[in-house]
Amino acid sequence: MKFTLQAQDPLSKARAGELVTDHGVIQTPIFMPVGTAGTVKAVHQRELKDDIKAQIILGNTYHLYLRPGLSTLEQAGGLHKFNGWDGPILTDSGGYQVYSLTEVRKIKEEGVTFRSHVDGSKHLFTPENVMDIQRIIGADIIMAFDECTPYPCEYNYAKRSIEMTHRWLKRCCDRFDNTEPKYGYSQTLFPIVQGSVYKDLRVRSAEVIASFEREGNAIGGLSVGEPAEEMYAMTEVVCDILPQHKPRYLMGVGTPVNILENIALGIDMFDCVMPTRNARNGMLFTKDGIINIKNEKWKNDFSPIEADSDLFADKVYTKAYLRHLIHSGEMLGAQIATLHNLHFYLWLVTQARNKIIAGEFYDWKNKMVNRLGTRL
Repeated sequence: MKFTLQAQDPLSKARAGELVTDHGVIQTPIFMPVGTAGTVKAVHQRELKDDIKAQIILGNTYHLYLRPGLSTLEQAGGLHKFNGWDGPILTDSGGYQVYSLTEVRKIKEEGVTFRSHVDGSKHLFTPENVMDIQRIIGADIIMAFDECTPYPCEYNYAKRSIEMTHRWLKRCCDRFDNTEPKYGYSQTLFPIVQGSVYKDLRVRSAEVIASFEREGNAIGGLSVGEPAEEMYAMTEVVCDILPQHKPRYLMGVGTPVNILENIALGIDMFDCVMPTRNARNGMLFTKDGIINIKNEKWKNDFSPIEADSDLFADKVYTKAYLRHLIHSGEMLGAQIATLHNLHFYLWLVTQARNKIIAGEFYDWKNKMVNRLGTRL
C-alpha cells in the first residue's frame, strides 16, 4: 500500500491524498460504505461502483467468521471473489461487535470468548487468530484486534484497556509479519488508537500506535455515545501525534456534519452504518439538510428526491413516491433511500477533496455544516 499527500487546506488541517492498493486507487478523504455480512445492504455491486462511486467498502470480521464461515470464504478465493466486488476492501477486527455483546462475552489477556448471536455457540478471538481470519477473508486493509471501551467509561478501566490493546497490537503485528497473504495480493495492517475521552490516555495511545510504524493508523472508541465536541477534541489531539504522511481512519463516524468537521481536523477515511441504516427507516441526507420522508408534508410532494443530483434514482423518483414505498414496507423504498444516502455521502467527501485541492475547504465546510444539520 502506498499513500501520497497531494494537498493541504491553508486554514485547517484538512488534506487530500491518494491511497494505492492492489485492488485499486482510493482518493481521500473517503467514505467507505459498510458491508457488514459481505454486502452493502440493498445495493448491487454495479450500483456501488457506477452510481454511488464507492472506492472501497467494509466487511466485518465477526459476522463473516460466523456466516458464511472461513471454509466457504477460502474456497471462494476470499471475499472479493465471493461477493463480486473487485475494488479495495477493509475489514474491521470484530472488536467492536464483541464489545457490543456485553451479556455473552468475557475479555481476558489471551483474548475474548463470546457466544455467537446466531446459534449461541462459543468462540475465542485472540490477536493471533483475528489476523489469520482477516488473512482468509482477504481484505486489502485489516484492523488490529483491540478493545473498544464504552461511553461513559471509568478512567482506570480505560487506562487498563489501552494497555491491553497495546499488548494485543504487538501480538497482532508479530502474527501479521510472520504470515503471508493468501490470494496473491498484498494486505496491510492498521493499529487502532483508544483511550475513551481522556486526553492523556489518547496522547499515550497515539504515541504507542505511531511507534509501531505501520502503513496507516485508525482511531477507535469514538462515536459510541459521547458528545460530538468530545469526539472532535480527541480526534484533534490524536491527529496532532499520528504521522502526517500516513492515512488516518476514524472508525464508525458519522453524520455528514461529523465527517466534515473531522476532515478539517486531519482525518482521511470514514465508515458508518448511518447512511444505510437510516435510509431503511426513511431518513434522507441531502445538500440542504435532513428529510424524514415518512412525514405527512412529503405525501403529495411530486418533486424529485434531489433534482440537481446526477443519481438516476434521485431524478426519476419523487418524494411522494418514496414516502409511499417506505410506508408500504416495499423493498424498493429501502433500495432507493440507500442509493440516495450513499451517493450523497460519496458526493460530500468528493466535494471536500475538490475544495481542499482548490484551497477553499474551510469556508465551504462552515457553510455546509450550517445547512447539513437542518431538519427539513
